[in-house]
Amino acid sequence: MHIAEGFLPPAHALGWTLATAPFVIHGARAVAREVRENPESTLLLGAAGAFTFVLSAIKLPSITGSSSHPTGTGAGAILFRPPVMALLGTVVLLFQALLLAHGGVTPLGVNAFAFGVVGPWAGYGAYRLLRWLGGSLLPGVFAGMLVADLATYLTTSLQLALAFPDAAGGFAAALVKFLGVFAITQVPLAVGEGLLGVLLFRVLTVNARPELERLGVLRPAPAPGSAG
Repeated sequence: MHIAEGFLPPAHALGWTLATAPFVIHGARAVAREVRENPESTLLLGAAGAFTFVLSAIKLPSITGSSSHPTGTGAGAILFRPPVMALLGTVVLLFQALLLAHGGVTPLGVNAFAFGVVGPWAGYGAYRLLRWLGGSLLPGVFAGMLVADLATYLTTSLQLALAFPDAAGGFAAALVKFLGVFAITQVPLAVGEGLLGVLLFRVLTVNARPELERLGVLRPAPAPGSAG
């Protein structure tokens, strides 16, 4: 989902930027509200952004000739809900474009839509579904991180197919081609990201349990000596 500078037609870059802007504005308000109401969340918010930055900056060569990497957005979505990741994800992509030449400024909107909007919402949906079905925290985290990763690359494939339909088969043929380049090769990385998320949340449950309880990720531990 790091579409390079100048790769997309200008109309597509502008259209996706306009589609992404409301989510980023909503995310900025969500972050401001979280920091205002719970100043102690600032450190964990920064850690979620840093985790996303580091993980998504790791470029791994793909057998299809492209490159792939984890995303890291599922963790922040589980901790703070998906709207927050629309802002954090966009900030991460902007810094990567300016400092690492990873992605670009004009395709920031299209990249942020896949990375900061669709991925976090899909991952959070998978996480909530497993918790609703009675699953414990860590399986939910694994599913959420895995789905957030895959959904990002599925969305990027769709965006590229819309921009570059196949000369013979149109959008559908182009979508199959881009899915083969990006989505299929992303499966092992998504599994690895899910496992990394499990390790991360195991550490958080030990070292940041009060914060996880306040955020609703964990149920409060029963008071000593309470019934039941």
